[in-house]
Amino acid sequence: MNLKVLYVEDEPFLSRIVSDGLKSSGYYVQAVADGNLVMDAYASFKPDICILDIMLPSKDGYTLAKELRKFQPDLPIIFLSAKVLTADVVEGFKSGGNDYLKKPFSMDELLVRMEALLHRFKKQPDAITNENPKVYSFGNCRLDTVQQRLTTSSGEHSLSFKECALLKMMILKKNDVLGRQEALLKIWGEDSYYNTRSMDVFMTHIRKILKDEPGIQIMNLRGLGFKLIC
Repeated sequence: MNLKVLYVEDEPFLSRIVSDGLKSSGYYVQAVADGNLVMDAYASFKPDICILDIMLPSKDGYTLAKELRKFQPDLPIIFLSAKVLTADVVEGFKSGGNDYLKKPFSMDELLVRMEALLHRFKKQPDAITNENPKVYSFGNCRLDTVQQRLTTSSGEHSLSFKECALLKMMILKKNDVLGRQEALLKIWGEDSYYNTRSMDVFMTHIRKILKDEPGIQIMNLRGLGFKLIC
């Protein structure tokens, strides 16, 4: 059983990136960009969980959470917002939210929080977990995303959370281009200069570990992104 996510976000690029990430993790996704369209989408889609931005056209996320609670008191609701003041977070919980994730965020953190809420509300998240592998093989190497360990011919190597997420994205797109902006938004939450330099440092470390692996190469495509060839 694939669970359904109602995702409310008015920024088109972020909406596409997050929606793609959710779909690749086994969810059905209904994305909505305008507050006035949310209740109709809820009625027709009947979601298992709702992710709400706060600053939306027509109707804000706080109001939407209150309205959704009237229809379904046990609907898991996560706020995903750039509003980071304590008062904003408190208002999110008071209006009916079960969790509050501040932008920028990582896709992996969002998925973990969703799974925790779905388990709490007994929405059978096991169906998702089984479709989302935790160990990935490429060439003669193996990436364990739970232990954050990369096994190569030279041994086991510990990776940081973001290094692990970056390598996982390249593996999923092996022999194809992983766009720089896509990786930055999905892992770091924004494509700022600082985050770009941070990603380059992590990529250098991954390259160093894999440089002697036969049949494996990481190409840097200037202005585009990276390609893992194996």
